[in-house]
Amino acid sequence: MKVVIVGGVAGGATAAARIRRLDEQAQIVVFERSGYISYANCGLPYYIGDVITDPGELTLQTPESFFSRFRVEMKVRHEVLGIDPESKTVTVKNLDTGKVFDESYDKLLLAPGARPTMPRLTGADIPNVFTLRTVEDTLGIKTYIENNRPKSAVLAGGGFIGLELAENLRRLGMDVTIVQRPMQLMTPFDPDMAALLHNEVRRHGVHLALGHTVEGFEPKGDGVDVLLKDTAALHADMVILAIGVTPDSRLAKQAGLALGIRDSILVNDRMETSAPDIFAVGDAVQVKHYVTGQDALIALAGPANKQGRIAADNICGGDSRYQGALGSSVLKVFDLTAATTGIGETAAKKAGIAADSVILSPMSHAGYYPGGKVMTMKVVFEKETYRLLGAQIIGYDGVDKRIDVLAAALHARMRACDLKELDLAYAPPYSAAKDPVNMAGFMIDNIARGIVKQFHLQDVAALPRDGSVTLLDTRTPQEFARGHIDGFFNIPVDDLRENLGQIPPGRPVYIICQSGLRSYIAARILSGNGFDCYNFSGGFRYYQAVVHDQQQTQTAAPCGMDR
Repeated sequence: MKVVIVGGVAGGATAAARIRRLDEQAQIVVFERSGYISYANCGLPYYIGDVITDPGELTLQTPESFFSRFRVEMKVRHEVLGIDPESKTVTVKNLDTGKVFDESYDKLLLAPGARPTMPRLTGADIPNVFTLRTVEDTLGIKTYIENNRPKSAVLAGGGFIGLELAENLRRLGMDVTIVQRPMQLMTPFDPDMAALLHNEVRRHGVHLALGHTVEGFEPKGDGVDVLLKDTAALHADMVILAIGVTPDSRLAKQAGLALGIRDSILVNDRMETSAPDIFAVGDAVQVKHYVTGQDALIALAGPANKQGRIAADNICGGDSRYQGALGSSVLKVFDLTAATTGIGETAAKKAGIAADSVILSPMSHAGYYPGGKVMTMKVVFEKETYRLLGAQIIGYDGVDKRIDVLAAALHARMRACDLKELDLAYAPPYSAAKDPVNMAGFMIDNIARGIVKQFHLQDVAALPRDGSVTLLDTRTPQEFARGHIDGFFNIPVDDLRENLGQIPPGRPVYIICQSGLRSYIAARILSGNGFDCYNFSGGFRYYQAVVHDQQQTQTAAPCGMDR
């Protein structure tokens, strides 16, 4: 059997190695148009920022090492120009010699990945306007920085690459602005959780131009003007486009293969395309979202690797199936770690799912053990059924551990209430006896049982201040004096039983504290005394962070930058 693979990196290289492990006799040929067959995409911004100093560390395998171990022919600098499904051949161009030739196959695997999204912008070919996707892109940016010592950069796009680049360019001492058409960074996160990221990047001196659209570029002096719609241009020494990625489905389209959303390659759960003996994996293919069952594009390394393995199994006569992607991801944002899995409230609404959430601020490990740090967790579930839908966590330590537990729970299709039952490892340096994941389960279980009723951030402004409801802050007087929501009055939770007479009977009581714990206890005290109570989800710490971000965004300079 002869297998031709178009594209290396995650999906293609994984499939090649798996095919060899399953079939020692197969002839395997991989064509990769770049000069690198397996490299660490996610490490590229860190090489630019001198966190990774050896460019060799970015290369996971070379053609020579891959052939030595797996006897796979890895042909770099070879671009596949076309596919003929009838004759079962591909047309290939050697980019070094210019020679064009045909290569036959018994099975063909497409792993072309995705290309940087490039809107039709004037001036995108200016020498100091860059994209970042490949090792070659990285080396070009690195060389430009070393030779020209730019002092400022504009990053068009506030996703994974944009945030990682912002951190690394700041590390080099550059003035950095992120321009983002949506009103938030990292759109997989709900806006309230993204606010925590906004505060962090601003704290490290990154300027945000949210809600602005890049329309083009013009050279000006030694730098470039970034033209924005309906506002003044931004000037910088260099620009990096990180607007997103688009499935690289050109070959599939030319060959007449069925396409999906945004012209992605349509595959079934065996990673088979619409043409016999042609498979496809990675960032170029349409998948099913594991939670919603809807068509999705999820350009992440984990799904690409799994798909490569599944395609390899099926190429070798097996019957492996891809169940869909959760979109689990984790990101370093300066001192913070941000992680998500499944869907948030925003995505649930778009999918037509009635969702609710709990927000909690647990410590990363036992409070009495030194070094514990607060994280903010948002766990989303379906109303009525309490099906677990997703989670978002932002903090310092232990974030990746909890998001992986929640991703496993999502894969197992657990109900959110059942998180309380998980038997998780505990020792004081690592967790608490009631792990944050368990705590989320306890909170959701209380809601399901009617023990707790919540109100949310979006409800606060509409709460009447005319005395028809009671607005109660149960923090200490010192905490209350440092900041509180207008209209709320203060009775510390430990003094509440002795001051029940201050709370008018027969009126709903809306309660807040710093994290949600003391207000929950206050709600139970008041409920036990006949009051109708609502606990604020997230606490004042969360409320203050989100409102601070909103104020920063609203008071930004006319050009959109918070200078």
